[in-house]
Amino acid sequence: MIEFFQHLLVETWRIFTDAAPYVIFGFLAAGVIKAIVPEDAVARHLGGRSTMAVVKASLFGIPLPLCSCGVIPAAIGLRRQGAGRGSSAAFLVSTPESGVDSIAITWALLDPVITVIRPIAAFITGTLTGILINLLPEETTELDVEQNDCGCQSSCCESESHAKAPLAKRMAAGIHYAFGELLKDIGGWLLIGVLVAGLVATLLPEDFFALLFEHQAASLVLMLLVGIPLYMCASASTPVAAALVLKGLSPGAALVFLLAGPATNAATLTVVARFWGRKATMVYLAVISCCSLILGWLTNAFYAWAGIDISRWVTPAEDHTAGSWHTLAAIILLALIARAFYLSRGKAT
Repeated sequence: MIEFFQHLLVETWRIFTDAAPYVIFGFLAAGVIKAIVPEDAVARHLGGRSTMAVVKASLFGIPLPLCSCGVIPAAIGLRRQGAGRGSSAAFLVSTPESGVDSIAITWALLDPVITVIRPIAAFITGTLTGILINLLPEETTELDVEQNDCGCQSSCCESESHAKAPLAKRMAAGIHYAFGELLKDIGGWLLIGVLVAGLVATLLPEDFFALLFEHQAASLVLMLLVGIPLYMCASASTPVAAALVLKGLSPGAALVFLLAGPATNAATLTVVARFWGRKATMVYLAVISCCSLILGWLTNAFYAWAGIDISRWVTPAEDHTAGSWHTLAAIILLALIARAFYLSRGKAT
């Protein structure tokens, strides 16, 4: 039992130290995006039922580091500000599947190929979802019943005053948001994901998924079935996927997990049904499922054609020695997460 916990601690710390510098960079980038991109301008570009509005929504959602819980109010807010059903749905898909933080962690824990494929896959999935939802007949939802006359409500005024503030002030506010509210929302899930990854690396034997390589379709479907009901944000799902790859999971199946897990869960599907409609919900789930499977299969085909072995990029604990920079970054990240939770508890009381 002592040996098990020692192994678990080593694996968990290895994953965390690998990811920590990239996580910090990702949150720093999130703060810069928050400071530079005006929220009201986003809503102006996402109105109507045009394909271009859907494309813009998917592109805008890719770098934003919002998890499944955080993207829901953001997407509803866009709809209330005039964004179309399709464009807001595209944003709802592409945002949790990607993000600057999860892209950085993917580079740290997986490999450059998946790092590039992941945001492209999120864009394709989000865009196709939005286009198909725009083709559906209109449904009466809660958002259609609500009146949205935002003359100068607090959120509108705050957005306007934020846009007119000096760049240095906006940057400071963006960094404060990234390492405060955003880190509180994602930090806990990230730690859970790292711990789950450590358990996977500790409990599963080597080449656990080797048999599924002979039945790649089965591995893709299995990861889809695992990912759909699972509540896990993009950052937290990445270390789990890396641990599964070390146990023999194919890169395409890992991509299916990275796409389906963050974008689908019971809470998200319930909200989509209420605010976008039941038909839109069926399209939402069907497109994510089909795109995940097809893109996962294409990813496996590319790796086979290019002769790339993803497991060579993912370093197991026994072959890994954390550098001083990674160790320092891990300690700083833990302190920042603890600070974010401490400040949030102080505000709550």
